Amino acid sequence: MPLLTLDNACLAFGDVALLDHAALVVEPREKIALIGRNGTGKSSLLRAMADEAARLDDGTIWRQPGLRMAYVAQEPDFALDRSVFATVAEGVGETARLIADYHEAAHALAGGDEAAMSRLSELQHALEAGNGWVLHHKVEQVLTRLRLDGDTRVDSLSGGGVKRVALARALVGEPELLLLDEPTNHLDIDAIAWLEELIRSHGGAVVVITHDRSFMDAVATRIVELDRGKLASFPGSFTEYQRRKAELLAMEEKANAEFDKFLAQEETWIRKGVEARRTRSVGRVARLESLRAQRTARRERLGQVSFQLERGDASGQMVSELHGVSKRYGARTVVRDFSTRIMRGDRLGFIGPNGAGKTTLLKLILGELQPDDGQVRVGTRLQIAYFDQFRTQLDPEAVLTEVISPGSEFVEIGGTRKHVIGYLGDFLFAPSRARSPVKSLSGGERNRLLLARLFARPANVLVLDEPTNDLDIETLELLEELLQDYAGTVMLVSHDRAFLDNVVTQVIASEGDGTWKEYAGGYSDWARVRPGPSAPTTDAKSAKPATPAPAAVASAEAKPAAKKLSFNEKRELDALPERIAKLEAEQGSLQQRLADPEIYRSQAAEVPKMNTRLAEIEEQLLEMLDRWSELESRT
Repeated sequence: MPLLTLDNACLAFGDVALLDHAALVVEPREKIALIGRNGTGKSSLLRAMADEAARLDDGTIWRQPGLRMAYVAQEPDFALDRSVFATVAEGVGETARLIADYHEAAHALAGGDEAAMSRLSELQHALEAGNGWVLHHKVEQVLTRLRLDGDTRVDSLSGGGVKRVALARALVGEPELLLLDEPTNHLDIDAIAWLEELIRSHGGAVVVITHDRSFMDAVATRIVELDRGKLASFPGSFTEYQRRKAELLAMEEKANAEFDKFLAQEETWIRKGVEARRTRSVGRVARLESLRAQRTARRERLGQVSFQLERGDASGQMVSELHGVSKRYGARTVVRDFSTRIMRGDRLGFIGPNGAGKTTLLKLILGELQPDDGQVRVGTRLQIAYFDQFRTQLDPEAVLTEVISPGSEFVEIGGTRKHVIGYLGDFLFAPSRARSPVKSLSGGERNRLLLARLFARPANVLVLDEPTNDLDIETLELLEELLQDYAGTVMLVSHDRAFLDNVVTQVIASEGDGTWKEYAGGYSDWARVRPGPSAPTTDAKSAKPATPAPAAVASAEAKPAAKKLSFNEKRELDALPERIAKLEAEQGSLQQRLADPEIYRSQAAEVPKMNTRLAEIEEQLLEMLDRWSELESRT
């Protein structure tokens, strides 16, 4: 029995139809990724499904009677001036106040406040009467599972910490349908991997809005696309969706071309001379009127962003060189004894948890920040374009044309003058919005505007700090193509794993405690040889860097020579390639079965087991590859 059914749904803002007689069915336990261009109405649809503020203009939403739902918005929709425990406890409903009060009274009593004893006794009786102990235990379980400290104030957490509080608040009610709007925003790579496992293991159904392609491949059993007001369903992963979508677009283009050709022939016929008009068929005229109506009703595919970037003059061969650089903030070392040389044309990706110091390291490389120790030598003839993740370069009160070309109506791209309104049109800003203030734009639109401002000036060094947040998939792919063809130097900070893989050729990754290390390749290459993911911390802003144990420090300082392989280790090394090959064959077989839409109809109960087995295989492969690398290095 479906959990939720959307039928003949219509929703419009102004003259733009976000939902145009759309339909959707959500089945138990399935994991749906909802995708579409920025501004197509995905968040409005999710709020309507959650029975939040959004209401349909027409159509119906049926929910299974007694359905337990939870909705996590892009930005927190709860007060931030309370403890984590009290905030999460709200997810259990009316008993939340009693649970939060009991938790506070217990802490007051533990702190020596004897007056809290009587209050604690009253709350204890109230909780017993309302089955509150079971709910109290659920709150504590969720806090433990999501690695949250219940006594911390929510407003002291980083963006990633607040996101986990929102997820905990939703999960504590054990929802049968979980609705998530851009849950990966503000999360670092390890936290995203943790969220993937959380969603895969969740017993209920999940509908998630996301533009993270790797995330969708890891969790989605179905992709639902919102395109021109219609919802189209594609069983399987995002990779399978891309293949099938390309086929559908080709078929749609061919069908439209045939339709337009036939319509043109009929229009030619109706406009013939007087003789033809005397003999024209009434039925044929009626058919022509119907064809005209169909052509008028057909909504063309949304335009694409047009990116063009001028490199400008070539920089010097050496862009930046660091020797033994260290940077401290108080007692915390953000960069410790780091050395590197960045050459013209390098494509670097910076990887590390939130708060590790990626932006600080970038500023040291560019010479914008002076190190406490060591030397930085910046190259010559650098023209730097900087994309700031916090969009501080954008004045909220400024109009779009002034942001792009202050004091002028034209921009010069590749030696060609272009009117600023036409240039904004390349980034999907309609002429009617060219004089709008920045504050009227959504997050994705502000990112597009910042990219437009960036690309309006020649640059031979591109520094992109989290450019992928809020950008839709098509814009991400176009930006990837631009960066792949760009002849200058690229420095990229991103938590989008697919984006990193498609753009960078070198990685500088945080190893913890201010240590940074270089790796060849992209994210996937780094992930294969990384020291091992750490669990996401409660608060990335205030988390202290892990301090190695004295024994570990001593062993690192005086590392003994690697021992030769024992007889058993040699046998293990010889057997590993075959074991790895078997696992990869099983992995390929499972992925092929999951890519077949028929399995979701005939063997739906087997799909979760296959996804679980895929996750197990991935972990085992990583362990075997690490072990093989370790043994191979000692031969």
